[in-house]
Parts: sequence; C-alpha cells; structure tokens
Amino acid sequence: MTTTRRWQIPLVAVLTAYALGIWLLTAQLPIRDGEVDWTGSLFPGGWMAWSFPAALFFLTIFLLLALMAVWEYARPGGHPRVGMLGFETTRGDRLFVSLLGSAFIHLAWLGLVGPGLWWALALSVVYAVGVFRYV
Repeated sequence: MTTTRRWQIPLVAVLTAYALGIWLLTAQLPIRDGEVDWTGSLFPGGWMAWSFPAALFFLTIFLLLALMAVWEYARPGGHPRVGMLGFETTRGDRLFVSLLGSAFIHLAWLGLVGPGLWWALALSVVYAVGVFRYV
C-alpha cells in the first residue's frame, strides 16, 4: 500500500462508524400506535430527552469533526489562507465558523418562521459551502 492512500482506511472507518451509529439509533426508535415515533424519547427515563433528530444532530457533528481529522491526516497543515474576512483561516477555523453560523441560522429560523427546519438546513449547507469557499 502506498503512503499517499493511507487516509482511505480511516475514512472508511469513520463513515462505517457513522452508519453504525445511525443504525443503532433507528433500532432504539419507539413505536407508538403501531408506527415509528421519530421524535419520541430514545431512552425513556433518561436524564435528557434524546430524540432521534437530536441524537442525529450530535452524531453528524462528530462525523464532521472526524472527517476533518481524516482530511488533516491526508493533507496536513490545514491549508491556511486569507479570505474575504482579511485574516488567515484554516480548515478547522472554517468548520467552526460554519457550525456557529448554522446554529444562528437555525435559531433565527425557529424564532422567525417556525419549527420546520428543512429550509434552514438547506440554507446552512449553502452558508457552509460559502464559508469554505470564500473565507
């Protein structure tokens, strides 16, 4: 195996762990009135009301951090650059700005529009692509 392709094994491991996590979460979904309750508590009586969307949210943030680690392993250095903000940022900085901005987009959407967050998610993805491209 060449040294330039060693990053593929951690990438497959991270994606497999993410898929396994989703599978385990879906196995815990409660059944109410004969149908899957996607927003019901995954662990009744627990210290926090872990619903599937909340658990998937945190699992996805873990995935993003793990993918950034694999990216850093494959191409070390973070590729710092000066973008439109006028100061140097690395990939990790841009991921942090993307996550922080996405949190504010979702909070603003909840306050101004309501609980349907699919369009807020789409707007957050567009925002993250913009941050990684231009910041």
